[in-house]
Amino acid sequence: MSRRKQPELPFAVRLRRDWQMLVLMLPGVLFLLVFFYLPVLGNVVAFQDFQPYLGIMHSEWNGVQNFVNLYADPDFWDALRNTLLLAGVQLLLFFPVPLALALIVDSLVSNKIRRAFQTIAYLPHFLSWVLVIALFQQSLGGAGFVNNLLRQAGFDPIPFMTNPDTFPLLVVGQLIWKDAGWAMIIFLAALSAVDVSLYEAAAADGAGRWRRLWHITLPSMRTVIVLLLILRIGDILSVGFEQFILQRDSVGPGAAEVLDTFTYYAGVVGGDWSSGAAAGLAKGVIGALLLWGANTVAHRLGEPGIFQKRGQS
Repeated sequence: MSRRKQPELPFAVRLRRDWQMLVLMLPGVLFLLVFFYLPVLGNVVAFQDFQPYLGIMHSEWNGVQNFVNLYADPDFWDALRNTLLLAGVQLLLFFPVPLALALIVDSLVSNKIRRAFQTIAYLPHFLSWVLVIALFQQSLGGAGFVNNLLRQAGFDPIPFMTNPDTFPLLVVGQLIWKDAGWAMIIFLAALSAVDVSLYEAAAADGAGRWRRLWHITLPSMRTVIVLLLILRIGDILSVGFEQFILQRDSVGPGAAEVLDTFTYYAGVVGGDWSSGAAAGLAKGVIGALLLWGANTVAHRLGEPGIFQKRGQS
């Protein structure tokens, strides 16, 4: 039986009906306009020979020459290679950890232990990257706790913080320690929405813990997992800024230079604002294409994705 479509109210009627909600939305809309949408206009600098003392209005336009210069710069390709490598390691090693933590928290029977576990897992998220890097330096640095134990045991110290070969694992370890607990909140919310009667029926049929996890929990969270995976892929080139710029000197730019730090050094430090803007714009375009591709794959697999096609409900 088809549902009868309700006639749409005139705009003036809806405006009088919802004006309180629109007023409440106004600060958020202004915030988005001022800090997210207006700065997008500054991307025109990527198509100019921008001179700060002339401004955007009086600087000369040079078409796509900044992009040609950028793609001819070997440092840009090194930064892109490092970014993709670190993004791949983060996707493989970081993404499953919040889900695993949420499943562990959900399996805890005692509410006290559950609250204590969640509090301990959330706390590192509120620490700045400066403090996180300092803690890792005190633990794994050349004069840190671990290397002092190795020296006392008669072994050579291990350069955990300065080895370019193991740097991707180090930064992913820092990211997991800092943000995995905070990222599990969304998975916990998804777990709370699973119908408890499904678990009770499965337990009555003799299904064990692992069968209930495989046949009830994970299928119930599939939409949320796919949604977060798509968002992560769309933001895959933003591997971080503070975390890398704080460790760039100790491990070297060959391992720690990513697109965000490349943009900063080219634009702010080097004064080549146009090349920095071109690198940032290229990163945004690639991220948008990855987001669109991941969402298309999700649609082909039968998932709603983050935005739906016309006619989908």
